[in-house]
Amino acid sequence: QVQLVESGGGLVQAGGSLRLACAASGRTFSSHDMGWFRQASGKEREFVAAIRSSGHSTAYADSAKGRFTISRDNAENTVYLQMNSLKPEDTAVYYCAAGTPGYSGIYYPSEYNYWGQGTQVTVSS
Repeated sequence: QVQLVESGGGLVQAGGSLRLACAASGRTFSSHDMGWFRQASGKEREFVAAIRSSGHSTAYADSAKGRFTISRDNAENTVYLQMNSLKPEDTAVYYCAAGTPGYSGIYYPSEYNYWGQGTQVTVSS
């Protein structure tokens, strides 16, 4: 069982930066691929970024490439999402998620077993 708690959301002006953190409980964090998703009002949850359990491989949505960076600290059971050059269209609730150890899928919500409660990111124009 993994429990996830996100933090770091807030209100920022366009062009600004935020760093989201997701703290995980349990002893198996380093075995899980981790992902960040977001859900804007009235829209489906969408993939933002993911990082493999080792931390050696990452993946990004096209909308995040070049602006967002995912990282993890397995010693601290935490995954981060550094978001730079934020745009109003980045406004959403951001969720972190933990995948199933040994399962390779990372791009779809159904491929993750554990979810945090979400943190609101609002980017004003």
